Amino acid sequence: MADLDSVLSCLDLNLDRSVERLQALLRIPSISTDPAYAEDCQRAAEWLRGDLEAIGFDARVHETTGRPMVVARREGPAGSPNVLFYGHYDVQPVDPLELWDADPFDPRVVDGPDGSRRITGRGSADDKGQLMTFIEACRAFIAETGGLPCSVTIFLEGEEESGSPSLLPFLDTHRDTLSADVALICDTSMWDKDTPAISTGLRGLVGEEVTIHAASMDLHSGYFGGAAANPITVLARIIGELHDAEGRVILPGFYDGVPELPEDVRRVWDELPFSQDAFLGQVGLSVPFGETGRSVLEQTWSRPTAEVNGIEGGYTGKGFKTVIAAEAHAKISFRLVFDQDPAAIRESFRQFVRERLPADCRAEFHEHGGSPAIQLPFDSPVLETAREALSAEWPNKAVMIGMGGSIPVVGEFKRRLGMPSLLVGFGLADDRIHSPNEKYEMRSFAKGQRSWARILAALGERGTK
Repeated sequence: MADLDSVLSCLDLNLDRSVERLQALLRIPSISTDPAYAEDCQRAAEWLRGDLEAIGFDARVHETTGRPMVVARREGPAGSPNVLFYGHYDVQPVDPLELWDADPFDPRVVDGPDGSRRITGRGSADDKGQLMTFIEACRAFIAETGGLPCSVTIFLEGEEESGSPSLLPFLDTHRDTLSADVALICDTSMWDKDTPAISTGLRGLVGEEVTIHAASMDLHSGYFGGAAANPITVLARIIGELHDAEGRVILPGFYDGVPELPEDVRRVWDELPFSQDAFLGQVGLSVPFGETGRSVLEQTWSRPTAEVNGIEGGYTGKGFKTVIAAEAHAKISFRLVFDQDPAAIRESFRQFVRERLPADCRAEFHEHGGSPAIQLPFDSPVLETAREALSAEWPNKAVMIGMGGSIPVVGEFKRRLGMPSLLVGFGLADDRIHSPNEKYEMRSFAKGQRSWARILAALGERGTK
């Protein structure tokens, strides 16, 4: 405890310097999706390598077919747990630039509407500010104690915002280097500004694009109408049959591997200060639309979905054109939970479509990725250790939440490296990630550093088993 107290004091005393380091990283426009910024991505990777080397890590920049990866290692005491920290240094494009209040790559510390201090700039919350909270915790531990309480590998990706095309080959090639007892991921958010959160589950994802073909060309709807198959009508009918009247997805086998939520977890979620009226009201809605009898949190955190993300066919320009289209298209995503099999869901959907095709119609499918859901056991020792550590730092006790979205790397860590992931982040809902005027609260940055110091100390003392 004495060591931890000195580490926490070190973080407090050096907060201004840590902000300066973050601002230096934020000034590098490491936009991974645009080839024009390839040199800047390289520069960001080299900056991180140099910073990690300066505090005693063995750090390297690994070239890939895309943007480089940064891997750094520092051994902890003999027999201590081995943890992998993951973050990404690449950022989203800044368009539309005219909506920013200041240069997105000229980070500043400004006052928010409530008087709180915040760090502005692209990447401040997603994910440079978040990853630097962990690095600063390591810096303070090494400065105050001469080492770390755990063996730590830091893995920083440069393509997360552009689909991670180099990630899977890199994981396979560097399996031995990256394998650990548990992965720590700081790319998530708090429940609210006073309540830290541990995300115990991430929904998986299956993306499908389907095209229904009929006639060999677009047809005059007066001349052929009533006699020719209309792909738009066929597609709309199939999509309309995906759900029953109670909101359940009717694909055969869709709910295989989907258990009911444990009652103790349901009680915890029910006790969270959550308003479905406020949640839906902020986007102009009022009534939950999904499965009947399920709460909004249950619907978004622990239930699978089928959603139509786009549909197109025929004439969609200005004015009117009387045409029967030759083909119609739809993009559909399935969010998966628990042990649902992405490959089985994909095949079930395709078979569902094929069985409903009338004569003269055929379906063409295009895959848009797939990953399984991730569920950390609700009674995981590492989860409880992190929960206690976070609760000691923040005004309110840490809560265990689900996430409606997907972070594919979490699934790959489990599938390819055989390790669970602990998702702890310090972002807030209003941080405007991926949008103009992105920001990261100074309080999140400061207490995020202290939180990781507490978690590392607790893991070093208790282990991960």
